[in-house]
Amino acid sequence: MDGIAPNEPLAAGTPYGNWVNDAQSCVDVTDLNPPPSPDEVFRYFQTLPLPQLTTRQQPPGEALVGLPVIFFTDSPTTQLFTVDIRGFSVDIAATASTYTWDTGDGTVLTSTEAGEPYPNGTITHDYSSGTYTASLTTTWSATYSVDGGVQADVPGTTTTQGAPATFSVLQARTVLTNPYD
Repeated sequence: MDGIAPNEPLAAGTPYGNWVNDAQSCVDVTDLNPPPSPDEVFRYFQTLPLPQLTTRQQPPGEALVGLPVIFFTDSPTTQLFTVDIRGFSVDIAATASTYTWDTGDGTVLTSTEAGEPYPNGTITHDYSSGTYTASLTTTWSATYSVDGGVQADVPGTTTTQGAPATFSVLQARTVLTNPYD
């Protein structure tokens, strides 16, 4: 500037003095809009519509004391999402990582697998007679990539609660009979 004040007041934004172009170059605006941080992706991950996995048990409906009840889920255990975070395309791959089975009698079973139905029956529990309501809480972890870049872990997990399953456990009693009666 020339150090001399203008004679009349200027409107805001009106240039005053000599303008000099120092250089002609491109300006990198990446710093003005950085890619989403891991914490920002985690906040989005917590709001995704992850499925509430179905609690399944065998035998369905009624079981017998002395025979284990088998727990499993046959719901999808992976989900893929693409979300827009401030103009960046973020791919999030969610995977069920821990299954917590509340058996309804005070016992909690935790597994890293979804269980399998009969005959494999990898998650089982023995009951005394009564009516029980079991449920499944699923812990989800995820990885993400921004604009098709390198995969990274989402720093945290989120959970979903499946619908409970109610069933009865019956006590079977043997009765001796005379086959000739």
